[in-house]
Amino acid sequence: MGLKSVLCGQVEMKANKDVFHDIFTNKPHHVSTMSPLHVQGFELLEGDIGTVGSKICWNYTLDGEKKISKQILETIDHEKKVLTLKEFEGDVTDKYDSFKATLHIETKDEIDLVSWTLEYERPNENVPELISVLNFVVGMTKAIDDHHAN
Repeated sequence: MGLKSVLCGQVEMKANKDVFHDIFTNKPHHVSTMSPLHVQGFELLEGDIGTVGSKICWNYTLDGEKKISKQILETIDHEKKVLTLKEFEGDVTDKYDSFKATLHIETKDEIDLVSWTLEYERPNENVPELISVLNFVVGMTKAIDDHHAN
């Protein structure tokens, strides 16, 4: 049995929260244009964009290395602005037993926040926590927000 971990990060948004939810739900192929230092490519592998059960592939750069992540869109809640992606193949699941990222957009005290929750399982204590992945999604989020705020 592996070691289960959860990391969370929040970014205060300058742009409209509906735009951000729409990007990851309906226009993920635009992420590489808005955050080219983080994401270099997107491919729909199976299903339709924005549909639960669809499979997608991201090409990205983490810590100066080219990486790949194949994910299935597990959940979408348009009303609560929640989206969950589970990696089924890629660089993270090559080293970790499981990996899931949940994007939640919310408003607290009239401030719009993008929240990321990373849930994963390490096979043992020698495998590091995914702090670099959390920093990656926060950086990508800021780049997308800056793109829309300007």
